[in-house]
Amino acid sequence: MKKEFRPLVYICAPYKGDIKSNIKKARAFAAFAYKKGAIPVTTHLMFPFLDDEKDRSTILFMDIILLGKCDEVWVLGKTISEGMKRELEVSKRRRQKIRYFSDDFKEVSGFESNSNRV
Repeated sequence: MKKEFRPLVYICAPYKGDIKSNIKKARAFAAFAYKKGAIPVTTHLMFPFLDDEKDRSTILFMDIILLGKCDEVWVLGKTISEGMKRELEVSKRRRQKIRYFSDDFKEVSGFESNSNRV
């Protein structure tokens, strides 16, 4: 079996708020990225043993480490949470490729300037 290159893609999507729904959306977006030939890194799903309130700084630290290992950052939806904003600032400084997608996984441009800040 021939092994193809599959880029590591950081899934950047809201977590706080409706956590159950946001995890479901992140899981679906990760599946979409996988079907498009990427290896999704979805931190929403990686640290269920940590408490988001008590361990927030540790979680964000680990998120940023994993973000640095990725080839691209895929952003889901118009809502940019504070955590996502930090991830995007770091990825821009690192000059990582950032791609924006609507809630129905269609790639869009210009989301960054039109996004709602949470």
